[in-house]
Amino acid sequence: MPRMIILDRDGVINQDSDAYIKNADEWIPVPGSLDAIKRLKKAGYLVTVASNQSGMSRGLFSEDDLREIDEKMHQMLAAQDTGVDGIFYCRHGPKENCLCRKPQPGLLFDIADKYNIDLSVTPFVGDSLVDIKAAEKANAIPILVRTGKGEKVMRNHPEAARVPVYDDLAHFVRETLNQRD
Repeated sequence: MPRMIILDRDGVINQDSDAYIKNADEWIPVPGSLDAIKRLKKAGYLVTVASNQSGMSRGLFSEDDLREIDEKMHQMLAAQDTGVDGIFYCRHGPKENCLCRKPQPGLLFDIADKYNIDLSVTPFVGDSLVDIKAAEKANAIPILVRTGKGEKVMRNHPEAARVPVYDDLAHFVRETLNQRD
């Protein structure tokens, strides 16, 4: 069975914005995140992205905008001779009550089905309480990073302290790979 790390996008791979990441110009990688993905891939991990993108249902950006953001991420990863294995989005708004919008576990179940992975041994790295809850509901391993909304989550939600916390994706990857050696 393949080993996988699932990543939230905004706040983990790229800088987040309360006004949403609406176009490729606004997509700016968190320092060290692209190299961290490269290190995971080099170590033999599958790497996928699971991200809520309700800005689309809110009319803040289009399917084409989302495609351009993905293309920028792919190009920047390719420039480092790496990439991600899959990107899974929920495009629904919070009132649509879908099963794919985190904190529901649908995106994680979709990834597990497509790649035949065991979620109980799969970390899901996020920066928000909904990421933690989605991981728990899917029986995945919740990981919190302090980038994006992570610091705010740590201050305002003491229950977040029950999961492993890392400074950023690069720190998580360093520790994960060091544990394997």
